[in-house]
Amino acid sequence: MKTDLTDTTASKINKALVQARRAIGTPAVGMVLTLVIVTDEENAYDALKAAGDASREHPSRTLVVIKRVSRSPRDRTQSRLDAEVRVGADAGTGETVVLRLYGEVVDHAQSVVLPLLLPDAPVVVWWPVNAPLDPANDPLGALAQRRVTDTYACEQPVKELAARADAYTPGDTDLSWTRITPWRSMLAAALDQVACQVQGVEVEGEEFNPSCELLAMWLADRLDVPVRRTRSAGPGLTAVRMDTDCGPIVLDRADGSLATLTIQGQPKRAVALKRRETSELIAEELRRLDPDDTYASALRYGVERLKQGDGGDAPAKGERRAGEREGVAAPVESAAKGPAAEATAEAPVKRAAAK
Repeated sequence: MKTDLTDTTASKINKALVQARRAIGTPAVGMVLTLVIVTDEENAYDALKAAGDASREHPSRTLVVIKRVSRSPRDRTQSRLDAEVRVGADAGTGETVVLRLYGEVVDHAQSVVLPLLLPDAPVVVWWPVNAPLDPANDPLGALAQRRVTDTYACEQPVKELAARADAYTPGDTDLSWTRITPWRSMLAAALDQVACQVQGVEVEGEEFNPSCELLAMWLADRLDVPVRRTRSAGPGLTAVRMDTDCGPIVLDRADGSLATLTIQGQPKRAVALKRRETSELIAEELRRLDPDDTYASALRYGVERLKQGDGGDAPAKGERRAGEREGVAAPVESAAKGPAAEATAEAPVKRAAAK
């Protein structure tokens, strides 16, 4: 059931929600949280579809905030709120309210959203694009226990990670971090199968993919070893290679779907490691509403510190380094050489699951 309201108020929207629930025979409110999506008109459809799919696992009231820019200076001074109220089959397993803000009310979106929040239920705010630099201090972000951003949608995603680290507040999270959950689980499980010390790691993936940087920072933070970041044509993350005193451990995913896990002395294993849809990522984030301390620790490790530790990004496969002649390999300093690396090698190396 869908109800259109033009030039309305939050009170009228609440009344429309009650009337719609009664009309379809479900007067009780069965939602477990409020999901606020702050986006633009271009990305609203995709974000709403992802939230609708995630609502099958987490029935929620979804509030989509779309800030419309008025064309003329006179229209910018006139506030107006239009809404679409969707209940039943049009809203998945929850309720959906699409809010379009015009004029001065654009700068006061929190005053529109606040009366529509479910009482005594957690609030999650998600910015699919154009997230604020400090989500916790944003007027809408201040209403939420969890604030979800996506650095992959930024113009300079790797640099954005530094800004996220400076402004981090418990409750912040990033879908670029959520994308590497299967990788982290698989790598930790692989290390649990061997009694070896990790001496160095190489993370291979697309150049401007923040998930690759976050995985590299997580490994460097947890293992306390040099981590080298190399580039590939993708898609996304393509491989992680860990050098241990028992032989290499390699997790290679060249096609973005099926990966191969190789451990010295064991047969190769095929692992399902497909690139997940946005709805799956949002559903995972809604499963936990407490602060993600592991994400905070990896984020604060820092991209610049990662580059200092591994000597910078290595070229992509097929590229030659500056000064390298055809058929003659240029000298490459190993991450395991040098006084700093020797000191690291002498120090006790930590296991991923032990820190």
